Amino acid sequence: MKRREIIQGVAAAIPIVLASDLLGAKAPSETLNLAGVGIGGMGANYLKELSSQNIVALADVDSKFAAKTFSQYPKAQRYEDFRILLEKEKHIDGVVIGTPDHTHASIALAAMDLGKHVYCAKPMTRTIAEARKVTKRAAETNVATQMSIQWNAKDSHRVLAEWIADGAIGDVTEVHTWSSRPVWPQGIERPQDSPTAPDHLNWDLWLGPAPARPYHPSYHPFKWRGWWDFGCGALGDMGCHHFDPIYRSLKLTAPTSVQADASGLSKETAPTSSIITYHFPKRDNFPPIKVVWYDGKRMPERPPELEPDRQMGDHFGGTLYVGNKGKIMTGGLGDGVRLIPETAMQAYKRPSPTLSRSSGHYQEFIDACKGGPPAGANFSYGGPLTEAVLLGNVALRALGERLDWNRDKIAVTNVASANRFISSEDRIGW
Repeated sequence: MKRREIIQGVAAAIPIVLASDLLGAKAPSETLNLAGVGIGGMGANYLKELSSQNIVALADVDSKFAAKTFSQYPKAQRYEDFRILLEKEKHIDGVVIGTPDHTHASIALAAMDLGKHVYCAKPMTRTIAEARKVTKRAAETNVATQMSIQWNAKDSHRVLAEWIADGAIGDVTEVHTWSSRPVWPQGIERPQDSPTAPDHLNWDLWLGPAPARPYHPSYHPFKWRGWWDFGCGALGDMGCHHFDPIYRSLKLTAPTSVQADASGLSKETAPTSSIITYHFPKRDNFPPIKVVWYDGKRMPERPPELEPDRQMGDHFGGTLYVGNKGKIMTGGLGDGVRLIPETAMQAYKRPSPTLSRSSGHYQEFIDACKGGPPAGANFSYGGPLTEAVLLGNVALRALGERLDWNRDKIAVTNVASANRFISSEDRIGW
């Protein structure tokens, strides 16, 4: 062939190879092929919201717990082990993770290594070290990602950010956020009996990378959230939701220190209640700020500006933003943005919208998988958010010590013993 013919042939072939073979891109009109891993609990909800796409494969270690979801997608291939699913279902575009916290990182890393897009339950991982690793791998593989903080796409989050930028309450120096969690047992020790695991549950697979221990119904289903080996307690469950609008509106970076006060302490589980105080540094035009988390029915003092007949927050909890010119209160997940008292709300001239609105949390992920802009809670955003939340759990386990945090070193600099809670060692084979 002549040189010109070779060059023309290569030039014509390159866009095809890059678009279809290397990046796995799909046209916006095409339908994604998605696999669900961990489909008996929240994973079932994620799949329902993504059911406009092709749900082609499902994996769960508990056939009984997942039975309803299996039946809803009769054409989907069924698996017990997600690793076999990934090995055999090479045509899938993305993986939807709805498993307990301790397996998020293993599944997400395996999927991204194969170039698959990832939607993952919150918190993104169980440990800070895992969050850093998963965030880095997402950037390296350039896949689409989204963490399941659904309210991230809500207009209310944007309204809050616009009001704070408008100076509605001046410089914000404190935020108090409280949760109605936990609604499962915490502050307890490991059970002493070891009943046989039911036939429909592969207990070894359920444990995954966690240290081996006998099966017990105190762990599965749902109650795993309180156990340090499997979950992240009340803070891990709802902290990413609560901290999301705080991070967005106040442009938070990594905290510089954190300290926890707790009741009902246990080495095995998160406490029955806690108050965790974070300090964040100055950012651009924002002053340093203190953010305080409350759970287990603990709450901040009722602000004197709030009328006696008005509820603090909602059934999820609430968040109070304290500025030098006023206060804003929202519901636990960021809904119901209001200045308090109501007279201040009525007097406030609301700014015109400046932030673009979302197409929807799940639609953002679908669009990102098809070459659109990154989803709002993609891992480059969700990773640092998860790290900050999980640092509170490190403080809980450090028994009241104030911990000074160095994000670059991924280390507590003043209490060396606390660093053992930043990472964990995977079980052999994981």
